[in-house]
Amino acid sequence: MDFRKIEVKITSVGKAIPQYHRETQDIMPLLDSWLENQEERFRRKVKKIFTNAAVDKRYSIMAPEEVFTASSFEEKNEIYSREVIKLGETALKDALEKADWDAQSIDYIITVSCTGIMIPSLDAYLINKLKLRQDIVRLPVTEMGCAAGISGILYANDFLKANPGKRAAVIAVESPTATFQLDDYSMANIVSAAIFGDGGACVLLSSKEEDSGPRIKDTGMYHFYDAEHMMGFKLTNSGLKMILDPSVPDTIASHFPLLINPFLENNNLSIEHINHLIFHPGGKKIVQTVEGLFGEMGKNIDDTKEVLRAYGNMSSVTVLYVLERFLNREIENGEYGLMLSFGPGFSAQRILLQW
Repeated sequence: MDFRKIEVKITSVGKAIPQYHRETQDIMPLLDSWLENQEERFRRKVKKIFTNAAVDKRYSIMAPEEVFTASSFEEKNEIYSREVIKLGETALKDALEKADWDAQSIDYIITVSCTGIMIPSLDAYLINKLKLRQDIVRLPVTEMGCAAGISGILYANDFLKANPGKRAAVIAVESPTATFQLDDYSMANIVSAAIFGDGGACVLLSSKEEDSGPRIKDTGMYHFYDAEHMMGFKLTNSGLKMILDPSVPDTIASHFPLLINPFLENNNLSIEHINHLIFHPGGKKIVQTVEGLFGEMGKNIDDTKEVLRAYGNMSSVTVLYVLERFLNREIENGEYGLMLSFGPGFSAQRILLQW
């Protein structure tokens, strides 16, 4: 069998939205309480970061008041563990309903998360919740941050190409709000709080001939040397402390041609052939940087900006919300889409789609 001829398709994307939410303007009183012992100039600066973050609304697994309440890592991780199971179940059921699949037809389950710690991992709970097959192959993907939504699809694609006639589910669930550090007034913690939100998503993929959806034509990773310090978490006694280097947008810009052009050239394509850009909304500055780079090529990332505005950055989940917007549209056969995300490492993940 020629594995190069096996086509893997993305069949559906399901979503799960946490029960709590706040408009950015409604978070200001909570910021006032949190910052009451800080200098006035610093308080104004923090509020400006929130109001200028290009995020109108964000959802969370706990009430916003709880986010700004002193609690231990154990307590927050307990909430994380409880709530991500609910979100994962909801997202998977939503995707199955959209695809009209039976849960027992899934051969491979990948779960993605980096904002808490669970052993057993999320996939084990979902296998029991939905009574998935007892011989299902499971893979938890952790510690890859915002890039991991695409990473999960990459791994599912490799499995399905090697196993024709199979189906896979990639479930990403994140709660960045559970990592907020109450006693940390660093820019990394503040910017993280301003741009991040919680959410869940599920992507269903198939190498069955009868299943439909945009086809994965190619995948790829790109690793930035000597950039481990740029993004990630540091495990402290109070939980996961955000690491976010302000040089991230400039670093992306300096590597951008190497990220995009060789990948497309390997498929006998150029950026002019790409009709749809499915880019992870990492934050306002990253979005503006990438928008400028793509804008020079005559492209837009309007869907990315809209997801950031409506939900914030949900880490690995966010690019899947952007993907869902494209799957909900009537797109002409033959058109191309490019998925792109960045995460700790520092690294980029890419997927070439064709409808």
